[in-house]
Amino acid sequence: MTFLARLIVNGIAIWLASLWVTGITIETKQDDTWGTVLVIAVIALIFTIVNALIKPALKLLSLPLLILTLGLFTLVINALMLLLTAWLSTSLDAGLHIDGFWTAVWGALIISIVNFVLGALVPEKR
Repeated sequence: MTFLARLIVNGIAIWLASLWVTGITIETKQDDTWGTVLVIAVIALIFTIVNALIKPALKLLSLPLLILTLGLFTLVINALMLLLTAWLSTSLDAGLHIDGFWTAVWGALIISIVNFVLGALVPEKR
């Protein structure tokens, strides 16, 4: 998937996770639609960069746990990436708030499912 398509898919996934999981909130300073879209775009950009840079190294370091749990530890890694995104977005005043680790696990599960479904709809660049 290209970077822009991945960014849009991640934005939709994070927005849906904030709607479906209590404890994940996206706070905006404006009450208009474009302000909300801009905040979600910034959060999606942070999430995409975190997933592109940090997640591969973390998966490599946790390879024994990934093998031992038959890949289920990936959900924990995804939750940690979501928590890191929330921390970075709060530092940058973008407004993603997550109440705790288990909320992040549920959010990561929803984001993974939405990414899988929307990623299947986006054609690959060949």
